[in-house]
Amino acid sequence: MSADFETPQDAEDAFYDALDESSLEAMMSIWEDSDDVTCLIPMAPARIGSQQVMQGWQPLMLGEVKIDVEVRHLHWIETDELAIHLVEERITVIGQNQKQSPMYATNIYRKGEAGWRMIVHQNAPTPPPPGMMPPGTG
Repeated sequence: MSADFETPQDAEDAFYDALDESSLEAMMSIWEDSDDVTCLIPMAPARIGSQQVMQGWQPLMLGEVKIDVEVRHLHWIETDELAIHLVEERITVIGQNQKQSPMYATNIYRKGEAGWRMIVHQNAPTPPPPGMMPPGTG
């Protein structure tokens, strides 16, 4: 059963709750059911279309590793029908003391008949601290 998300923030909160809860059903309720949706995470092939996106999330959601994600909002662009959220994700693997490097994520939501739904999630590592960048890249 799919919830109607009244705002892009409602959809985003549900996205990160689904990650924290390792719920594939909750995760897929956030995504628009479309061949246009895209998910791109590091070290994995691009997933295009609802079926591929679901297949991409299955190992994380159904695996034994559990995570907690702390989100910091960096920038939002929102119109009546489209929302782009740039966030910083701080991921903790439950049961491990090792601190993970933060990730930047771009989450894009589109408003449809059933409310706001995610259409793109892409994340990548944040840049290294100042002085750690290779010459010519900073």
